[in-house]
Amino acid sequence: MKQFPLVLLATTTLAISSTADIHPAQAETCVAASSCREQSVKFVPGQRITVEVANLTSSVIKLQQVDVTDPLPVSPGQVLSFVRGGNTNPNFSAVLWDTQGLPLNVNIRKPEARVLRIEVLPSGRSPGVRAVYLQDDGRVEVM
Repeated sequence: MKQFPLVLLATTTLAISSTADIHPAQAETCVAASSCREQSVKFVPGQRITVEVANLTSSVIKLQQVDVTDPLPVSPGQVLSFVRGGNTNPNFSAVLWDTQGLPLNVNIRKPEARVLRIEVLPSGRSPGVRAVYLQDDGRVEVM
């Protein structure tokens, strides 16, 4: 019976020392878009979708659908919405920039099956995001 506490102490010491080399998990925020993996957003090729562009910056941004529109101003807090896709205009391609020349970042969301939401945010890194493209295979690429 006197050996029981000694065995228990030795077992506990062995268990503690074997876990001493385990490093705790650390959570960090993504600072650069290149260091964060976003889940891929994908649509059915040729499917008609609603594109929402939400300006979440504090300045006016410009949005231009390549070969479709002239640059459109989007005020802070404004959400611009339009329909793209189908047989007549299968792809969506847009360039965006801050009117003050500040770098931008975007979050790409798919809140519903046929909705592409582009949330435009300020970025701390230059040059930032400049374009969003809906590829032929239905994937959304941010450049």
